[in-house]
Amino acid sequence: MYKAPVGEIAFTLSEICGLKDLQSTTRFAEVSDDLVEAILTEAGRFAAEEIAPLNKVADTHGTPFKDGAVTTPPGWKELYKAWAEGGWNGLSAGEEGGGQALPVMLNTAALEMWNSGSMAFAIGPTLTMGAVEAIERHASDELKATYLEKLVSGEWMATMNLTEPQAGSDLNALRSRAERQDDGTYRIFGQKIFITYGEHDMTDNIVHLVLARLPDAPAGTRGISLFLVPKFFVNEDGSLGARNDVRCAGVEHKMGIHGSPTCTMVYGDEGGAIGWLIGEENRGLACMFTMMNNARLAVGVQGLGVAERAFQQALSYAIDRKQGRAPGDKGPDMSPIARHPDIKRTLLAMKARTQVARILCYACAHAIDMAHAAESDADKAFWNERAGVLTPLAKAISTDFGSEVSSLGVQIHGGMGYVEETGAAQHMRDARIACIYEGTNGIQSIDLVLRKLPLSGGEHVTGYLGELGAIADEVAASNLEGLAGVGARLKQAVADLSETTAWMMAAQAEGRVADALCGATPYLRQFGLTVGGVLLARGALRSTGDHAHGAAERALLARNFAETILTETIGIKADILASSSAIQAFDPEALAS
Repeated sequence: MYKAPVGEIAFTLSEICGLKDLQSTTRFAEVSDDLVEAILTEAGRFAAEEIAPLNKVADTHGTPFKDGAVTTPPGWKELYKAWAEGGWNGLSAGEEGGGQALPVMLNTAALEMWNSGSMAFAIGPTLTMGAVEAIERHASDELKATYLEKLVSGEWMATMNLTEPQAGSDLNALRSRAERQDDGTYRIFGQKIFITYGEHDMTDNIVHLVLARLPDAPAGTRGISLFLVPKFFVNEDGSLGARNDVRCAGVEHKMGIHGSPTCTMVYGDEGGAIGWLIGEENRGLACMFTMMNNARLAVGVQGLGVAERAFQQALSYAIDRKQGRAPGDKGPDMSPIARHPDIKRTLLAMKARTQVARILCYACAHAIDMAHAAESDADKAFWNERAGVLTPLAKAISTDFGSEVSSLGVQIHGGMGYVEETGAAQHMRDARIACIYEGTNGIQSIDLVLRKLPLSGGEHVTGYLGELGAIADEVAASNLEGLAGVGARLKQAVADLSETTAWMMAAQAEGRVADALCGATPYLRQFGLTVGGVLLARGALRSTGDHAHGAAERALLARNFAETILTETIGIKADILASSSAIQAFDPEALAS
């Protein structure tokens, strides 16, 4: 059973990740504590009582495909209808389309709970939310009038169509094409793969956002345009008309998230699918990145959500399962395995990783919200840069942790974890894809090193490291019981990160890009662990007053993370500074010959 950790979520939002600062802005001044509590409580209830019970059902049933149609798992349609009627799809959407215009932070917290309930369910609405943002920011008034309200309400769902058989992460290789028509529309031709919820029976219409090239488009990503291609045309009165020339050609049989249909979509078999341009010709990638950045944070939240569910299940099993006698136990019976030191260590590792994933995701959402609420260009630029730095951390660290925590959950269950009956294996299978899609975690590290470190000439990241150092100093100066020695460890981690950051910047300045990329993945992990450790300790410092309940646990978690997980950064630093020569000397093709 899953129980939403509403109290910990609320504390993380307000005391660690900046919701209080957000509530002091003009834009979000009406977001009261009572409103936050009501939203989190109801989201937690819905996730636990409505979504979670269908998770295993969906995993077993999958998404059968026959004659071009996809059948979603039993109860899925009814669940989605109830979820949409609750207004959850439009939580952070703009008021123009009927959304509630609430902070992304609150939507992110709700997404955590949806994903703990069922990652396979939550991923569908997540893409619709991203499409809403892209349409709000880039589409014509006519397209907004036709599609926005139905997407915000959840009456219709949306997809993101990027990947093609020959073009995975490299969109330069994209071949889908678009042809201009005299009436201002475009005909779309091509094939897209790995399209989440590309076909299903949950809504009457599906709105596809599709990347394609015009005949005279420049080469590379500068020549990609974005088109809105509906499954069914929309009549002038808002009713649905004829079927568009787009079809699902198949559904993938995947390792996990079996309840989510992953489709191959074919456009233009019968003369061309009719699409409408979003934004400007050859500027589609900028429009799509609005959706992709939203999705990258959301995928990080998937890792968080599955980690929380896996931890809760492992904790419950460890308390119930009796085996051997733990040190110090003197009774005649076997001890719960939760009392054995190694299991305690594992459960703490799971809990700490889950909370750090939560912190990184919520901190990223806070930066996005602060950019939205900024009243000056300088503040907006600052918070956009902060969101830019935190997005690859939230996506990569949280999904890595989701995979690690769910694997540890299987280990806690022992042999029963390897048996599908317990459900522990499903969490591990579901979590693994989150490290891969919406830009692999390797691509996130490249983004961090090549695009985010140079922001404002490197000053933004340097300034952020200064902020982290100040918090570490505060922890070191505190007399809080349970945090002895943590401040010194945090200060060392920040100093080590500052050293590797300077090395990364120097390598790029000197043209040694390959050296920097050899260390990009460990650098991202070092960055994420350091941010997570520092902010985890800040949470312990702020566990006073109304939040005194749980203070001892937060201090223990911060200390454990600093002593067992943050220590990784010592070796990571050595890796980054010394490993490039051996990596570049490696010739995979020679090894295979």
